[in-house]
Parts: sequence; C-alpha cells; structure tokens
Amino acid sequence: MSPSQDNTTGYRHFHEQLDLLKQRLLDMSERAEALVEVSVDALLRRDAGKAEAVIGGDHQLDGLEIEIEQMAIALLALQQPLARDLRLIIGAIKVSNDLERVGDHAVNIAQSALRLIDMRSIITPDPEIEDMARRARRMLSDALDAFVRADGTLGRDVCKRDDQVDSLHDSLFRILLTHMLENPVTISAALELFLVSRNLERVADLATNIAEDAVYLAEGKSIKHHLEDRPVPAGSRGVPSVA
Repeated sequence: MSPSQDNTTGYRHFHEQLDLLKQRLLDMSERAEALVEVSVDALLRRDAGKAEAVIGGDHQLDGLEIEIEQMAIALLALQQPLARDLRLIIGAIKVSNDLERVGDHAVNIAQSALRLIDMRSIITPDPEIEDMARRARRMLSDALDAFVRADGTLGRDVCKRDDQVDSLHDSLFRILLTHMLENPVTISAALELFLVSRNLERVADLATNIAEDAVYLAEGKSIKHHLEDRPVPAGSRGVPSVA
C-alpha cells in the first residue's frame, strides 16, 4: 500500500470513529430523555414500578459515559486531531458527563415519586410539572442534535429556552407555597414536589450546557457565562476564537 493510500485509509477510519462517537452520544441522549420521561410519568401516575425501573436503569447511562470517554481518549491519543475535530472529541467527554447527570436527576425524581406514593399526597400541580418535563426533554434532544450537527444557531436557540423552564419553576414554587400556607399538612408533599421541579430545572440547565458546547464546536466561540456579551478590557484581546 502506498503512503497516499495509507493516509486515505487512516483518514477514513478516523472519521468512521468520529461518526461512531456521535452515534453513542445520541444513544446516550435518547436513554437519558427516556429516563426523565418515565420518572415524571411515574410521579404523575403514582406508579411505583416505573419509578423502580428508572432507579434500576441508570447504570446503563454510566456504562455509556465510560464507553464514550474511552473512545474519545483513544482518538486523542492515536489521531492527534486538530481544530473542529479536537473540539468535538473534547466536547463529547463533557457532553457524556452532562447526560450522566441527567440520569441522576431522573433517579432523584423517581425517588421523590416513591416517597409521594407513601405519603398519599393530594397535591397535584400536574400541568406545570408536565410542561417543565416536556420543555426540558425537548431542550435536551435539540441540544444533542445541535452538538452532533455542529449547529450553532440551534444551540443558541436552546440556550434561550432555559428562561422558560426557570419561569415554570418559579411559578410552581408559588403554587406549592400557597398550598403550604393554606394547609400545613401538605408541607412534606409540597417540598417533595418542589424537589422534583428543581431536578427538572437542572435537566434544562444541563441541556443548556450541551447547547453552549454545540456553539463552541460550530463557531469556536465560548458563550458560557455570557462571555461574548462582555466588553473587551483595554489592552486585552479577550477570549480567542479557535478556527
């Protein structure tokens, strides 16, 4: 095999591995979304079996995180990628960690569901919780699509949607506070539901993290902490973009 053929084969293999890495991220995202969906369904339906299934299924996300991290490290060590490919591989490690944390929040919601079943709670702010869960899952799905396709526009759109979930979280807190003030017997259940809301808000925050990584992958520009909106200090070149 000539050197040029060898280089072509190596290049093709490298990009096949990158495609496989992206697919594993999509697989992990789908699993994380499913765990959130089932955990919320267990809560709303007071279904202990579904809650237990979420708790028992979280280990699959842990395994995918390890697999993605190992794939990424192997690509970094063997291929020495540059520019966007390098950002993709490093970003994949960060994204897989965020997705693993989404699974942890789904488990937290499932555990809250089990405790509420034991309480026989009569507080049911179902529309708000359903809306939060739907928006958070959609953000997560779109954030992964933005990252895999290096779509900075979609990534920025996902980031903007985080405010909507925050507003629902605040609204749900006011509803639960009203219940607690009117009937102290509901305090334990209300606090449990507030914990559910907090976990859904964190899922949306993690989706925002992934969306920010998508923007960095696409544009070589960090938008975390609103860095791009800050004035550049005198005598400073600011945060450099990476081509």
